[in-house]
Amino acid sequence: MSPSPEQVLDALRPIMDPDLGRSIVELGFIKELRIKDGHVSFAIELTTPACPVKAEFERSARERVAALEGVSQVDVTMTANTRARRDLSAQSAAVLPEVRNVIAVASGKGGVGKSTTAINLALALQGSGARTGVLDADVYGPSLPLLLGVNERPKTMTKGEQKKILPLEAHGLRVMSMGFFLNRDSPVIWRGPMVHGLIRQFLSDVEWGALDYLVLDLPPGTGDAALTLTQQAPISGAIIVTTANDLSLMDARRGLAMFEKVEVPVLGIVENMAYFTPPDLPDRRYWIFGRGGGRRVADELNVNFLGEVPIDPRVAEGGDKGLAIIEEAPDSAVALAFRAISDQVVRRLAVLAERAPKVADANITWVAK
Repeated sequence: MSPSPEQVLDALRPIMDPDLGRSIVELGFIKELRIKDGHVSFAIELTTPACPVKAEFERSARERVAALEGVSQVDVTMTANTRARRDLSAQSAAVLPEVRNVIAVASGKGGVGKSTTAINLALALQGSGARTGVLDADVYGPSLPLLLGVNERPKTMTKGEQKKILPLEAHGLRVMSMGFFLNRDSPVIWRGPMVHGLIRQFLSDVEWGALDYLVLDLPPGTGDAALTLTQQAPISGAIIVTTANDLSLMDARRGLAMFEKVEVPVLGIVENMAYFTPPDLPDRRYWIFGRGGGRRVADELNVNFLGEVPIDPRVAEGGDKGLAIIEEAPDSAVALAFRAISDQVVRRLAVLAERAPKVADANITWVAK
């Protein structure tokens, strides 16, 4: 005799989401439960396709249901419905209407690897199955064309009465940069109103389409361009990139204060270029810029420390060729660090989205025959 829907749900109830601290049944993750002649099938709808515990959920669910009396076959489908921190229907149609989460990557100063972090974070998200885009919003020093090896003039399309700019595609990402509109050696000289207008265009006139995550590579510092972006873009959370030396940490504090002023949650701090390990001495670490500074600032300011990214010459070498290290050397310590940071970011965003007011509650449905 086949188990009842209630018995199947009771078997799944002990599986807890580690970040939300509640059962996947209570959270409404179980969808399309069907039972027929000992064959049980259902879907687990995750909060993001980049969920780092996806495989563990599937394995545990399959084992628990298979152990029920009368079950001869179990089919588990893993799906995702990326949670957003905002009600998309309530936003202005002009500002990223189909983007569920906007992640700002910022630094208090230049030269700490902010753009490299933004690109590798986006590729880690995309590699986990999430629809991802990158907006190179550093209008003064756009680096995305070089780092991703793409430099074409974007095309346009007409949508209703509006003309839209189509983002380029690179390594599975939708990308846009001021660099696509400049000659290689053109000086970038902008007055304040021009910067504001350009940023508005990138946010409202680019046809990003449906994205789970849009990564914003912000200009360094806390000047006009960065402030305009934080005020105009519906940012879900921000990441601060720093090195361990005191000057970078001082500027990182300023960047964090800026996000607090505009009420953008800080997802955490990344310490880039944290240490160097010689290839011939894999057990040695040299802390060239100091040790533990990023973690110390995170503790002082009560924000998450997302991790240390080591120094690897292949980061610069690959960047010059348009190859991010997460693709060129996927098993390197740097690539593993970026994936671990990506996992923490999506989990933190899922928690923030769960705490936000819901538009409508999801209901468990099943068909029993």
